[in-house]
Amino acid sequence: MHRLLIAALAALALTACATRAGFDARQSALIGRSEADLVATLGVPVRTYEAEGRRFLQYEERRLVTYPGSPGFYGRYGRYLGGGFAPSVESRSCDVTFEVRAGRVIGFNARGNDCVAPPPSSTV
Repeated sequence: MHRLLIAALAALALTACATRAGFDARQSALIGRSEADLVATLGVPVRTYEAEGRRFLQYEERRLVTYPGSPGFYGRYGRYLGGGFAPSVESRSCDVTFEVRAGRVIGFNARGNDCVAPPPSSTV
């Protein structure tokens, strides 16, 4: 039981460190790499677009997060005392577009409410 509690707290601490700055740092590490390296790292993009010698590769992530409801509070003899709330569902998304010029990633743009990640590890 004690190990399970420690593991749960460690997982919570790691997710609490996920920030937009961490996400930006991870994506910035891809700048300067080849388009082939980008695709090898992130997979095949959902969309590509070319204009004026520039190429744009877009990646999308969508997920639903559900939060359980609460039945409320009951007193003596099963009398309902109030409280409680219905379950809820939240839509989370992150769209990232990388710009490639001359076969190299030169920048990226991200939008959405789920563009977060822990900062990259500084250990080698």
